[in-house]
Amino acid sequence: QVQLVESGGGLVQAGGSLRLACAASGGTFRSKTMGWFRQASGKEREFVAAMLGGGGRAYIADSVKGRFTMSRDNAKNTVSLEMNNLKPEDTAVYYCAADRSLYSRSNPTAKETYDYWGQGTQVTVSS
Repeated sequence: QVQLVESGGGLVQAGGSLRLACAASGGTFRSKTMGWFRQASGKEREFVAAMLGGGGRAYIADSVKGRFTMSRDNAKNTVSLEMNNLKPEDTAVYYCAADRSLYSRSNPTAKETYDYWGQGTQVTVSS
């Protein structure tokens, strides 16, 4: 049974930093696309960052480019999202997601690509 568990959310002032982590279990994820999405209150869930399996390309949303960095540790089955220079508009619940396919060619920025989701972690940025 695949499980994704996020951690690291919290309350931070604008300009501050947070590091989110996602621990994956119940499978091997090194060959699978992993992603981060976020959902602000009253809005659709949106793409933040993704990394293809097998050391493939990384993708980052324009809204966070230059401020957020995604990384993965395949040996530990973890992915992280380093968030710097946070803004109030970054306030949202952040979700980790995994595609169950190996070396998937599906669009890594589309939430429909992902089969497994974590429970989410709240990030609140005060002005």
